[in-house]
Amino acid sequence: MISPLAYVDPSAQIGENVEIGPFCFIDKNVVIGDNNIIMPHVNIMYGSRIGNGNQFHPGAVIGGIPQDLKFRGEDTTAEIGDNNRIRENVTINRGTASKGKTVIGNGNLLMENSHVAHDCVIGNSCIIGNSTKFAGEVVVDDHATVSACCLFHQFTHVGGYVMIQGGSGCSKDIPPYVVGGRNPVTYSGINLVRLRREGFPADTIDAIHNAYRIIYQQGLNVSQALAVLAEDPISEKPEIQYIINFIKGAERGIIRDR
Repeated sequence: MISPLAYVDPSAQIGENVEIGPFCFIDKNVVIGDNNIIMPHVNIMYGSRIGNGNQFHPGAVIGGIPQDLKFRGEDTTAEIGDNNRIRENVTINRGTASKGKTVIGNGNLLMENSHVAHDCVIGNSCIIGNSTKFAGEVVVDDHATVSACCLFHQFTHVGGYVMIQGGSGCSKDIPPYVVGGRNPVTYSGINLVRLRREGFPADTIDAIHNAYRIIYQQGLNVSQALAVLAEDPISEKPEIQYIINFIKGAERGIIRDR
């Protein structure tokens, strides 16, 4: 199941039932798990760690050297979990000395021409649109949906279950469960469709909505809003605690209301 027109370094570790198409390049110090499909013209570079059941479409480059002038050839990795779909011309760089690894979780779809830079962490069940670009050390939590042609500043944090409008520029942290749009991104409401689709109870959705009314619609600064929210009974819900802890940890600050 390895094309004779592919190059696989003899030291690479290849699992069972792996398809490797023509003109692929599999470097040394690479580990590939079981049941992966690697289509023609895919490059899996030094330091890549691939789980099981992934699909890599033509032109993808995994584990490329970081585009960071501070990189000095450290022995780092690009780690990809299970059951991801990596579409055409996606690039995922390996880590630097900062964190040592770039991580893609499980069940993600990275669409054509998207880029994940060094030391990023993408969670599980995320959708990343065509030509979206993540600078170094961006974190994306589980179940986030990022539309096409979005640009993310380094160190930004994207919360879970968000929906980001195509063409957005993101330089602030985006809290969980929201819809963000425009350039730069601003708060546009909660991601009601996704929350319902994922089976969130109605009272939990109402609590999330009320939390963001406090944060964005009462004329309070962030510290004041968090203090009010902490005293509200809805703060006992884990989803609200997630929002509170996310905002407390937002070193770049959070997006603001339109």
